[in-house]
Amino acid sequence: MRKKQIINLLYAIVIAAIGLYFAYSKGWILADFESISPQQAYSLLQHDKNITLLDVRTPEEFAEGHIEGAILIPVQVLTENLSKLQRAKGGKIIVYCHSGNRSVAASRILVQNGFIPFNVKGGISGWKSEGLSVSR
Repeated sequence: MRKKQIINLLYAIVIAAIGLYFAYSKGWILADFESISPQQAYSLLQHDKNITLLDVRTPEEFAEGHIEGAILIPVQVLTENLSKLQRAKGGKIIVYCHSGNRSVAASRILVQNGFIPFNVKGGISGWKSEGLSVSR
């Protein structure tokens, strides 16, 4: 192979790796949890009283507005605070953040620890865009 072909191959590999990482971080690939729409999350919350709602944003974001009934545990400290979710162990947890990225990471942590998470696509931004209410 010539030098130019090798460089082009390396560029293609890097671009593919970035694409795979992006898809993984969005929960589109290798996700062992379900992603649901804001409307599906709303319906679950209305019909299943044994479901837990988890907000994994920062306290500042939570104070600006959150879904009523949510428990706040920022994703950065989720692993250390799983005991706050023990009543939900083995049960369903709806997880959301601002746009859906942090909640994917949180959902992966929850699955590894025996929980059944449902990631809200689009996070609270998607929730609001569907016209669903938030609390302050």
